[in-house]
Amino acid sequence: MQQQQQRNNNNNNNNNATTSSTQNNKASSQNRTGAISKNVSSHNAQQQQSPAQNENLENIALLVDNMRFVIEPSLFTAHPNTMLGTMFGTGMQFTHTNDRGEYEVAEGISHTVFRAILDYYKNGVIKCPPTVSVTELKEACDYLLIPFDATTVRCQNLRGLLHELSNEGAKQQFEVFLESLVLPLMVQSAQRGDRECHVVVLLDDDVVEWDEEFPPQMGEEYCQTINSTAMHRFFKYIENRDVAKQVMKDRGLKKIRCGVEGYPTHKEKVRKRPGGRPEVIYNYVQRPFIHMSWEKEEAKSRHVDFQCVKSKSVTNLAEATADPPLELDASGNPIPPPQPVGEIVYDQEDLDGGAAAGGGNFGMGRILNDLVEAAIINNDNNDVPVPP
Repeated sequence: MQQQQQRNNNNNNNNNATTSSTQNNKASSQNRTGAISKNVSSHNAQQQQSPAQNENLENIALLVDNMRFVIEPSLFTAHPNTMLGTMFGTGMQFTHTNDRGEYEVAEGISHTVFRAILDYYKNGVIKCPPTVSVTELKEACDYLLIPFDATTVRCQNLRGLLHELSNEGAKQQFEVFLESLVLPLMVQSAQRGDRECHVVVLLDDDVVEWDEEFPPQMGEEYCQTINSTAMHRFFKYIENRDVAKQVMKDRGLKKIRCGVEGYPTHKEKVRKRPGGRPEVIYNYVQRPFIHMSWEKEEAKSRHVDFQCVKSKSVTNLAEATADPPLELDASGNPIPPPQPVGEIVYDQEDLDGGAAAGGGNFGMGRILNDLVEAAIINNDNNDVPVPP
């Protein structure tokens, strides 16, 4: 009996152990299932977020001059001050693609120039191709808002590169001259009621001494002067004059002239002309000048208003071709028009009568006599009659 009871107890213990191991296996399997489901859900979430996260990492296609360029947008967004950096750095809400998903940009720029400009976004330096002029590259950089200077451009044609750099420097330098030196003189002219200004640029050591009794006779008293050796040197180059003209034109001025002219500085000598009238000879130096105008109604200012007189001529074509109106007397008969004074009218009877009287030329002789008498009568009035 004891052995049988002990066997039953061992069986119960085995059953309990089996049950507990089964339960443990179920729990572990449930934990594994939960972990697997969590991993699957997290992977699905990552897959759902990946398109949005990788949208900015995808390459974009640009179409320039019918040439396709595939570029990472991060190259453009690294330079936000450029036009392409602004376009693709603001969420691309202002850009639109064509039917093939390409962005058409840089209109008017060749694909060769655009390929060279892409080097700026990659390494910060543009190498100008030999087949591209420096002027064309400069215009493309200005359009795309890319800085064009000695640090960003490398070019084999140094003359062309330095020419463009000089134009940019001359533009900035003349802006300073215009604001600090020229504009105050223009304001003075405007306050006098003038609508144009003529400025002569002298050297710092130029001295102007005019004789008050005998000033120059060519209108120099209306000129204004600037003593600036730096500005005098600036206008020595004709390219700088062209840049100055363009700057003043962009500022709204008109009738712009830049050049070099003679300017009187001091009196050299005085000589007597025939009749005792003195003549003063001045010393002239060649100095640059600029002339500009801000007149709006320049065409009307040169218009001369003549007195309007009523014209007696017939301007209507219908009235000119129509018969003149007839004046009738009380009986209804037409009144002949009055004859001008000094005008003699002959009819056919006078000519025929003279010939019938046997005189032959009697009629013509009578006409000549009448003409002579009419000329004598009208001589005081200087009115010579015209024969019909």
